[in-house]
Amino acid sequence: MAKHQLLGKQGELLAAAWLQAKGFTILEVNWRHSYYEIDIVATINQVLHFIEVKTRVNKKFGEPEESVGKKKIARMLTAGAAYHAANPQWTRVQYDVLSISLLPGETIDYFFIEDVYL
Repeated sequence: MAKHQLLGKQGELLAAAWLQAKGFTILEVNWRHSYYEIDIVATINQVLHFIEVKTRVNKKFGEPEESVGKKKIARMLTAGAAYHAANPQWTRVQYDVLSISLLPGETIDYFFIEDVYL
Protein backbone atom coordinates (compact mmCIF):
# COMPACT_ATOMS: atom_id res chain seq x y z
CA MET A 1 0.00 0.00 0.00
CA ALA A 2 1.32 3.46 -0.91
CA LYS A 3 2.39 5.90 1.80
CA HIS A 4 -0.53 8.28 1.13
CA GLN A 5 -2.99 5.38 1.35
CA LEU A 6 -1.55 4.34 4.72
CA LEU A 7 -1.91 7.93 5.93
CA GLY A 8 -5.52 7.96 4.73
CA LYS A 9 -6.29 4.73 6.59
CA GLN A 10 -4.61 6.07 9.73
CA GLY A 11 -6.69 9.25 9.44
CA GLU A 12 -9.91 7.29 9.06
CA LEU A 13 -9.12 5.22 12.18
CA LEU A 14 -8.36 8.40 14.14
CA ALA A 15 -11.51 10.04 12.78
CA ALA A 16 -13.74 7.11 13.73
CA ALA A 17 -12.32 7.06 17.27
CA TRP A 18 -12.69 10.85 17.62
CA LEU A 19 -16.28 10.78 16.34
CA GLN A 20 -17.20 7.94 18.69
CA ALA A 21 -15.71 9.88 21.61
CA LYS A 22 -18.00 12.78 20.59
CA GLY A 23 -21.04 10.48 20.73
CA PHE A 24 -21.38 9.45 17.08
CA THR A 25 -22.31 5.92 16.09
CA ILE A 26 -20.25 4.75 13.13
CA LEU A 27 -22.43 2.94 10.58
CA GLU A 28 -19.95 2.51 7.72
CA VAL A 29 -16.29 3.16 6.92
CA ASN A 30 -15.25 3.48 3.27
CA TRP A 31 -18.77 2.89 1.96
CA ARG A 32 -18.66 2.56 -1.82
CA HIS A 33 -21.20 3.12 -4.55
CA SER A 34 -19.97 2.67 -8.11
CA TYR A 35 -16.90 4.93 -8.40
CA TYR A 36 -17.81 6.97 -5.34
CA GLU A 37 -16.84 6.55 -1.71
CA ILE A 38 -17.87 8.04 1.59
CA ASP A 39 -15.11 7.84 4.19
CA ILE A 40 -17.42 7.60 7.20
CA VAL A 41 -21.18 7.28 7.54
CA ALA A 42 -22.24 8.03 11.09
CA THR A 43 -25.22 9.14 13.11
CA ILE A 44 -25.86 11.29 16.16
CA ASN A 45 -29.07 12.86 17.43
CA GLN A 46 -31.10 11.18 14.68
CA VAL A 47 -29.06 12.88 11.92
CA LEU A 48 -27.23 10.84 9.29
CA HIS A 49 -23.74 12.24 8.61
CA PHE A 50 -21.63 11.65 5.51
CA ILE A 51 -18.09 12.57 6.52
CA GLU A 52 -15.08 13.19 4.31
CA VAL A 53 -11.81 12.73 6.23
CA LYS A 54 -8.67 14.60 5.16
CA THR A 55 -5.37 13.95 6.91
CA ARG A 56 -2.04 15.72 6.46
CA VAL A 57 1.40 15.39 8.07
CA ASN A 58 2.66 18.79 6.89
CA LYS A 59 1.29 22.08 5.60
CA LYS A 60 3.11 21.99 2.26
CA PHE A 61 -0.22 21.94 0.43
CA GLY A 62 -2.20 23.93 3.02
CA GLU A 63 -4.69 22.77 5.61
CA PRO A 64 -6.28 19.34 5.04
CA GLU A 65 -9.79 20.74 4.59
CA GLU A 66 -8.60 23.02 1.76
CA SER A 67 -8.34 19.98 -0.52
CA VAL A 68 -12.11 19.40 -0.41
CA GLY A 69 -13.41 21.33 -3.39
CA LYS A 70 -16.62 21.50 -5.38
CA LYS A 71 -15.83 18.30 -7.30
CA LYS A 72 -15.30 16.30 -4.09
CA ILE A 73 -18.49 17.70 -2.56
CA ALA A 74 -20.41 16.78 -5.72
CA ARG A 75 -19.05 13.23 -5.45
CA MET A 76 -20.09 13.10 -1.78
CA LEU A 77 -23.59 14.22 -2.75
CA THR A 78 -23.85 11.49 -5.39
CA ALA A 79 -22.68 8.77 -3.00
CA GLY A 80 -24.79 10.17 -0.16
CA ALA A 81 -27.91 10.15 -2.33
CA ALA A 82 -27.29 6.48 -3.19
CA TYR A 83 -26.79 5.58 0.48
CA HIS A 84 -29.90 7.51 1.47
CA ALA A 85 -31.95 5.82 -1.26
CA ALA A 86 -30.95 2.45 0.21
CA ASN A 87 -31.61 3.68 3.77
CA PRO A 88 -34.64 5.99 3.46
CA GLN A 89 -35.51 5.89 7.17
CA TRP A 90 -33.25 8.91 7.74
CA THR A 91 -35.14 12.20 7.52
CA ARG A 92 -32.18 14.43 8.32
CA VAL A 93 -28.91 14.17 6.42
CA GLN A 94 -25.75 16.22 6.73
CA TYR A 95 -22.44 16.39 4.83
CA ASP A 96 -19.31 17.13 6.85
CA VAL A 97 -15.52 17.31 6.59
CA LEU A 98 -13.18 16.16 9.36
CA SER A 99 -9.70 17.59 8.95
CA ILE A 100 -6.84 15.93 10.86
CA SER A 101 -3.35 17.43 11.15
CA LEU A 102 -0.58 15.08 12.28
CA LEU A 103 2.29 17.56 12.43
CA PRO A 104 5.57 16.24 13.87
CA GLY A 105 6.08 17.19 17.51
CA GLU A 106 2.54 18.54 17.92
CA THR A 107 -0.66 17.06 19.29
CA ILE A 108 -3.20 15.77 16.81
CA ASP A 109 -5.45 18.58 15.63
CA TYR A 110 -9.07 17.83 14.63
CA PHE A 111 -11.19 20.39 12.79
CA PHE A 112 -14.81 19.35 12.15
CA ILE A 113 -16.71 21.33 9.53
CA GLU A 114 -20.43 20.58 9.57
CA ASP A 115 -22.96 21.16 6.79
CA VAL A 116 -20.51 21.73 3.93
CA TYR A 117 -23.48 21.51 1.59
CA LEU A 118 -26.80 23.14 2.44
